[in-house]
Amino acid sequence: MKKNIIRFLSSIFPNVFVSIAYKHLTTPKTHNLRAHEVVVLYHAKQDYFTFENFKIKTYQWGSGSKSILLVHGWEGQAGNFADLINVLVKDDYTVYAFDGPGHGSSSKGETSLFKFSNLVGALIRKFKVKKLASHSFGGVATAVYLGKNPDIFIERYVLFTTPNKFEDRIKFVAETVGVSDKVTEMLFDKIEQEEGILIRDMNVADYAQKSSVEKALILHDTNDRILPLDQSKEVNLVWENATLEEVTGSGHYKILRTEQVLQRALGFLNS
Repeated sequence: MKKNIIRFLSSIFPNVFVSIAYKHLTTPKTHNLRAHEVVVLYHAKQDYFTFENFKIKTYQWGSGSKSILLVHGWEGQAGNFADLINVLVKDDYTVYAFDGPGHGSSSKGETSLFKFSNLVGALIRKFKVKKLASHSFGGVATAVYLGKNPDIFIERYVLFTTPNKFEDRIKFVAETVGVSDKVTEMLFDKIEQEEGILIRDMNVADYAQKSSVEKALILHDTNDRILPLDQSKEVNLVWENATLEEVTGSGHYKILRTEQVLQRALGFLNS
């Protein structure tokens, strides 16, 4: 009933609801970390990195001979990788991670895919890594930057699930708010005008195949209720250097805490 009312009102006051939907799209919520994730962050070497108008919290674990950057998802944070971080440090890795703009312990404010993506690129260059791992939306931000900057060579890249179409993300937000189709189209127009893009061209698959990634591994649970497996299949279909492996028994978030999956990721990173 509430969504029906919002849909009706949004058809009468479209500009108001475009602003509401846009705010939902650009203002991430902060979720509490699990106890062991807090502990892992506590043991990191922590610093701040100035990026545009944000103070970005960065983390480093270990000082091994191999290095990797971890890229969390939308409304996620570095601590979500706690279990993977422990696995990597034990295997002689120097692990870098960060809280994205408006996320975790970084400064707050409206952000976007494009700010997030540019930050990923800045940190790849800052830490001089050749290996990456991302979760969910982190794959979008990373693929977009790598596709735009094929001069960056990445040896191994693990994607713990990945969306494909940015268009689907916007539609999901619009449906969550409950706005009318007209408002959704106006939201598309607003984003395209502000960012100078065509939303329907913003697909991970297109950017990924333009990137200079030697080998990528996409891990996606068959019963992921947050992000359908078909999204990763679409990316894998056109990305020649990627392999998709379907896993079971984890889900969208637990995939980062499932030992068997983490060991598979480690094996690939070391291949």
